[in-house]
Amino acid sequence: MKLLRYGPEGSEKPGLLDRAGNIRDLSGHVSDLAGDALLPASIQGLQALDPDSLPLVDGNPRIGPCVAGTGKFMGIGLNYADHAAETGAELPTEPMLFMKATSCICGPNDDVIIPRGSTQLDWEVELAVVIGQGGKYIAEADAINHVAGYCVVNDVSERSYQFDHSGQFTKGKSADHFGPIGPWLVTPDEVSDPQNMRLWLNHNGEKRQDGSTREMVFGALYLVSYLSHYMRLEPGDIITTGTPPGVGRGMTPPVYLREGDILHLGVDGLGEQRQNVVADT
Repeated sequence: MKLLRYGPEGSEKPGLLDRAGNIRDLSGHVSDLAGDALLPASIQGLQALDPDSLPLVDGNPRIGPCVAGTGKFMGIGLNYADHAAETGAELPTEPMLFMKATSCICGPNDDVIIPRGSTQLDWEVELAVVIGQGGKYIAEADAINHVAGYCVVNDVSERSYQFDHSGQFTKGKSADHFGPIGPWLVTPDEVSDPQNMRLWLNHNGEKRQDGSTREMVFGALYLVSYLSHYMRLEPGDIITTGTPPGVGRGMTPPVYLREGDILHLGVDGLGEQRQNVVADT
């Protein structure tokens, strides 16, 4: 099942993508894709609905972030061996954690905004896990039971903020519109193996990233378990699991985003994103 949220920013409604690619309105069954609506019993209830019985959404509405009410947006650094190699970094022996401010979350096709003073704006296509059933000290073998679904994330990053201004990665990861998520929240029954998914990203029509989650150092379900030993996970929390090689900083010479650039990215089975790069006003 592919769940989504549609409508103007801040006024999104919950929806479902039917087999024909039409949006069906879910607001008669859940108020939003957040909190209790992401619990296993709620997801099972939505799966039991006949999509053809749901109201058809007319037109071509904006697609918003595929989940709401996110309390934690966790990132994993250097989680692809080939990406670590392009940065010249050693492979981590444990997951490298950072946070993205939840205020950076936006829709999958919303503009990427260049913050004032930015000089090294970069892209990162990633697979993300969205938590359904919360918990702590989750065993890896039980982690799938805590997953509401998977989605695409562009972990937009300002490298100068990230590396040249001391402190943690968070300041380079958290500006407005640095977290496009979606278009769909795809439930686990449609993802046969999260460790066998192709990720790709085009920048101005040129292929920059083309990788596979097979290359992850720490798998998605392991990360759910690992994080739960350091913080309680709650419904709607997002874990974005790292990026394959091909980021702008890793090119020779580096290539960074500029006003007017266009990004097109996706994860096979999870949908695609398209973003225009614009200056902050």
